[in-house]
Amino acid sequence: MKMKIAGWILSALIALFLAGASAAPKFMGIAAATDAMTVVGWPMKYLVLIGCIEAGCMILFLIPRTALLGAVLTTGLLGGSLAANLRVDNPLWSHTLFSIYLGVAVWVALWLREEKVRAVFPLVRG
Repeated sequence: MKMKIAGWILSALIALFLAGASAAPKFMGIAAATDAMTVVGWPMKYLVLIGCIEAGCMILFLIPRTALLGAVLTTGLLGGSLAANLRVDNPLWSHTLFSIYLGVAVWVALWLREEKVRAVFPLVRG
């Protein structure tokens, strides 16, 4: 039960981060979002679309029945982010690999929340 609670807490923190630090700035056209789009060479016409994709992935991740799909789609989204940052030679440890850090957190949260995921990926084979 404690693992499940920890998984939900981590899931909520990830969702709050993505909503507040990534999707919302895109919806509002805040400089942090537009500047990042400019750096990686993405046209501004995709700003809101990417924000919607981020929000949709997190919503799917937070719904128990669609959590696995949400984690898979979020992983794909983060892979695109990693590739975009790598392509423009953004700082490795802070910008480029942040997608890996966040992706690991998503899967750890799902692993903690879902017994079926733990059964597929056990820490110890027994």
